[in-house]
Amino acid sequence: MHKDVKIKPFWYSDTFVFPKLITIVTTLNADGKVNAAPYSHIMQYDVMHKTPRIYLGFRNTSHTFQNIRDTGEFVINCPSASHLKDMMETARFHAEGVNELEHTSFTQIPSKRVKPPSIAECKQVLECTVDEVVELDATQGHVIGNIVSLMVEEDLVDMGREDRLRALDLPIGLGDERRADYFYCHSDNIEMYTLEDIEDSSQEVHALVTGMDWDEGAMQALRRVPAGVRRTVIRHTEAAAKEKGASEITAELYGEISRDAGMDDVVLDRFQRGG
Repeated sequence: MHKDVKIKPFWYSDTFVFPKLITIVTTLNADGKVNAAPYSHIMQYDVMHKTPRIYLGFRNTSHTFQNIRDTGEFVINCPSASHLKDMMETARFHAEGVNELEHTSFTQIPSKRVKPPSIAECKQVLECTVDEVVELDATQGHVIGNIVSLMVEEDLVDMGREDRLRALDLPIGLGDERRADYFYCHSDNIEMYTLEDIEDSSQEVHALVTGMDWDEGAMQALRRVPAGVRRTVIRHTEAAAKEKGASEITAELYGEISRDAGMDDVVLDRFQRGG
């Protein structure tokens, strides 16, 4: 039986658990001094490859938020769980201007496209510039960042997802008690499930049932779409075609509508190869 619990400060950690990826964000202050701190309020904001963006949430009094607002650049570094001790060291409340990385075993290296350094021991790194800064109230701020460089350790690039997850061994934050004791699990403890077609719809999905006429070129393009989302693609494509006043889906029109929706060849190739 559920209980209606009073919402208190830090409800997202103490009452309702949100497992979150823990990262280390590196920035420079206005004088060019390095700052590093762990952050988990991070998620993808624009998943498409043409305008890749990331979202971060902060206390707007934090050194990291102020540095991002002042300089317009930051780096998101993803340490492995084997570096939890060093990661927690960057969580200490050092004075302004102190480089937390100097109190760890981490090695700072030049980034490719931004001025804040990256961390050599982190197997995946996002170099970012500011797209938008939003100060929500007296205490909270949001940053939407443009991803200008996605750096991944070379050995990981061609790995299958399961092997890559185990190799990364990312620490997943599970909250804290008393803002002193912090809890984590590791991303190498994983299970995989395969999503099967719904039994009574699989024939329809694979038969490519449409509500409008599609020419052969458009049908060939449609066959490249993963079976599980074909009906959705058909529905949205035909709705867009009707808005344009078309009575038939041609290969040219399908390509135009697909590009408008961000479903270009690069996106479709991801489904063919796996991600």
